[in-house]
Amino acid sequence: MAAPVTPGHLTPNPLAPGDLSWGGLQGPPDTLPEPKQLPELIRLKRDGDRLSEGDIRGFVRAVMDGSAQGVQIGAMLMAIRLRGMDLEETVALTQALAKSGEQLEWPEAWRQQLVDKHSTGGVGDKVSLVLAPALAACGCKVPMISGRGLGHTGGTLDKLESIPGFTVIQSPEQMQSLLEQVGCCIVGQSKKLVPADGILYEARDVTATVDSLPLITGSSGLSFTTSPSACPTASILSKKVVESLSALLVDVKFGAAALLPSQAEARELAGALVGVGAGLGLQVAAALTAMDNPLGRSVGHTLEVEEALLCMDGAGPPDLRDLVTRLGGTLLWLSRQAEDPAEGAARVAATLDDGSARDRFERMLATQGVDPWLARALCSGTPAQRRQLLPRAREQEELLAPADGTVELIRALPLARVLHELGAGRSRAGEPLRPAVGAELLVGVGQKLRRGTPWLRVHLDAPALSGPQRRALQGALVLSDRAPFTAPSPFAELILPPTDTQQ
Repeated sequence: MAAPVTPGHLTPNPLAPGDLSWGGLQGPPDTLPEPKQLPELIRLKRDGDRLSEGDIRGFVRAVMDGSAQGVQIGAMLMAIRLRGMDLEETVALTQALAKSGEQLEWPEAWRQQLVDKHSTGGVGDKVSLVLAPALAACGCKVPMISGRGLGHTGGTLDKLESIPGFTVIQSPEQMQSLLEQVGCCIVGQSKKLVPADGILYEARDVTATVDSLPLITGSSGLSFTTSPSACPTASILSKKVVESLSALLVDVKFGAAALLPSQAEARELAGALVGVGAGLGLQVAAALTAMDNPLGRSVGHTLEVEEALLCMDGAGPPDLRDLVTRLGGTLLWLSRQAEDPAEGAARVAATLDDGSARDRFERMLATQGVDPWLARALCSGTPAQRRQLLPRAREQEELLAPADGTVELIRALPLARVLHELGAGRSRAGEPLRPAVGAELLVGVGQKLRRGTPWLRVHLDAPALSGPQRRALQGALVLSDRAPFTAPSPFAELILPPTDTQQ
């Protein structure tokens, strides 16, 4: 396990959880200068200047009141992506986004139980669908505010909305009721909860700023191969600040199909997230996990729901189960509900094996709008029965192995890009998805494969794959001549918050 990291070079005055007063960095609001006009703010950041807290508040206010035009929002996002933000700018942006809507308040008795997890995005990443109900079955309260698909990565909300009737928009009062009845909920941004981030989130998806690193990292001094920027750090943490959590774990993906290609870059981002969280009074840890291969054996909205249910049956792909139990065990430890991560992981694993996580998932579905009969049938049925209950693609096409060999790698990025073309992803904000489009991996990394054996089954609504699509998918399969082997865990490293209590 990695030693705790104390990230960042600036130390903004820490805030108590849920305290979003504006005096944390530069004094009370009435001492701030008059807001600048948006073109001037865009020019300042374009030229590499630092934005004040008042500047950042003015930008977010303009996003919220509609005075910021779409082109101006896009220009500011691009300026941030190219020029970056320092730690104080990112803290200020996170505060402004969080303050754009209502704050969530929970019973005092829940304080130690409130936990959440967030992922920077991957291919086949359905961990949240399993982890939230598993943690609820362990006695946690999980008020998970999630997002939609960005770029080539799938969104948790999109996956859940492939289940007929599931409603992601819940008021704060409804969220509290869900936590009381179920122990978890998975919801989206609304006009009441971090609405400014919801606007920026959609804009990032269609302005080539998904990989903006304060819109993830907030540190213009970091030497990323992609230009640093602060909205995903701010985007991630703004949604979590309003949740008033005891502990947050961020799953920072690295690899060919992740925002960050190398583990070293992921480590720097993780340090920034932990540091900004500390500046906001939020206990944040970060897990670094590999994203070269898809996670699990299924990619695509309904297929990933099916695989999540398989994991909650105590079965399913070992890499998915491993990540769910490790992340859950770490959260139980950080919130002092387990003596160490191993004990926490064992408790999470028990909820998968005894069906209690699946029971919580069923209750969450029924309470968030799914017909109780359908929720019950999905959670009690066989895999074949479940497939009949969810949207199904019109066609299936299998690809065959071109040669003998051992599966060395299944490249996630070309697979995700083809599925995006087929309708599993968005090219513009608000565009409808084809939830049944996806792919099943019929082999795993480390497995011996014979020429002519089916290795991939594509679910599509088009009559057939195009020639370029078929070639791109075949190029995703990497074979070697070495002996079969056990695939390594995607879990690589843990970055802990800067506190002596968890040494």
